[in-house]
Amino acid sequence: MTRQHDPEDLDPTAVAREGSARSATRPDAVEAAVSAADDDARTVADRVNDPERIRGLITAYRQEHAVPDGPAAGTRAARAGGSRELDLVVRGRRILTTAGIVAREIGVRDGTVVAIEPLGAGLPARTLVELADDEVLLPGLVDTHVHINEPGRTTWEGFASATRAAAAGGVTTLVDMPLNSIPATVNAPALEYKRLFADGQVFVDVGFWGGAVPGNAPHLRALHDDGVFGFKCFLLHSGVDEFPHLEADELEQDLAVLRSFDSLMIVHAEDSRAIDRAPHPRGDVYASFLASRPRGAESLAIAEVIERARWTGAKAHLLHLSSSDALPMIATAKRDGVDLTVETCPHYLTLLAEEVPDGATAFKCCPPVREASNREALWDGLLDGTIDFVVSDHSPSTLDLKDLENGDFGVAWGGISSLQLGLSLIWTEARKRGVGLERVVDWMATRPAKRVGLRSKGSIALGHDADLAVFAPDDAFVVDAGKLHHKNPITPYQGRALSGRVRRTYLRGEAVDLDGTPHGRLLRRGEA
Repeated sequence: MTRQHDPEDLDPTAVAREGSARSATRPDAVEAAVSAADDDARTVADRVNDPERIRGLITAYRQEHAVPDGPAAGTRAARAGGSRELDLVVRGRRILTTAGIVAREIGVRDGTVVAIEPLGAGLPARTLVELADDEVLLPGLVDTHVHINEPGRTTWEGFASATRAAAAGGVTTLVDMPLNSIPATVNAPALEYKRLFADGQVFVDVGFWGGAVPGNAPHLRALHDDGVFGFKCFLLHSGVDEFPHLEADELEQDLAVLRSFDSLMIVHAEDSRAIDRAPHPRGDVYASFLASRPRGAESLAIAEVIERARWTGAKAHLLHLSSSDALPMIATAKRDGVDLTVETCPHYLTLLAEEVPDGATAFKCCPPVREASNREALWDGLLDGTIDFVVSDHSPSTLDLKDLENGDFGVAWGGISSLQLGLSLIWTEARKRGVGLERVVDWMATRPAKRVGLRSKGSIALGHDADLAVFAPDDAFVVDAGKLHHKNPITPYQGRALSGRVRRTYLRGEAVDLDGTPHGRLLRRGEA
């Protein structure tokens, strides 16, 4: 269920101002008020994210739901010990281990992989799973870019619906973004409040990003100590007033703070000046929207991130790379030793601007889906290692915010819902290019887990969590948005034929029952 103890005096739709990174640029209705609204945004943020106010919400929530004081029960517990019998053995001719796709038997005890033996070893267990000839056992995917939106905007998404979709798509660990929920996760009380809502609702393991916004530098260390996996910032308006963006100098100051305790800054890198000078999108023609988010906006902002990371020595990560124009400078920065990683998303690797129908606002995201030549250059960057991994940037909203009735790209919320489909989407495109399943899993499980410090996730290996996905790579299907598990039935992939279906998902050796009781845990950095 979704819990409805959201902050009491806020209209989420009103707070989600249409005029920035995730909505288009600024519609005419709000253009005249932009300057004043920008000043007001920090007032909204200060009020919504006030620690004392949030502590009051926490107290009220605990009283209403009879929740005792202390950490949420869903935090990672010590593994049980004592039993020597294996709980689960999976046998198959195609199991993706660190040695590649091989015939193996995988033994699991107390949620951990404790045995990897050649097929035929005959490992005994309480539960035995035999893979079918058309199935491959994969490590559970790790998606480090998901907007769950709870508390505050639970009509958009929530912990139960998002994690159910994740499990259905073979994702066993995700990291939730600090914005679009109310309050934003910009201080320790806000993190505690969010964990209260997540506790008992998650079908997969969930970690959390903190937010870096103007004025919250004193809160960053406390969030780090409370287990966030790093900090997200924007270099232009985020789309919601309670999460203001950083200017470049503020980014540099926060990078220096994060370097002092070896944390990671993840950045939405588009330059507000370039976008302010670009044409404003209007109407139902996608080309108008594409022109409003020029490649140069990404290049300018990425250059700022690279240089500020270079100067401070901090760790930085570029979110949802859309423009291939930035690949040369990224490659150069990496060769220079800047501690920089880069992600892209399934929509940039599968969709084409030339094929977006008029009025099809389900395709709208920021930065935008670009042209065919750009898509192919992104694939080249992924294959040569300039781009490190692939995550969903699952950013849902209600159907009305997508302006489906009018199809106006200048009004519709920008965000794509694809959490359940990522593996099938990337596998469908990868196999066309002769790319093996091993590399796909490296991009979607191993590498994201490594970057955020999830040491027991992302591969099938001794001592790792037994997070597993049974995948049928040749099983084709057609996407039906109404059958997906995320909350609002909209996706740009409606009607698209895909290869590869996740048939079963295991979380720490236990089959995930999408209709049953959630058994996911709330993760803290360093404990997974």
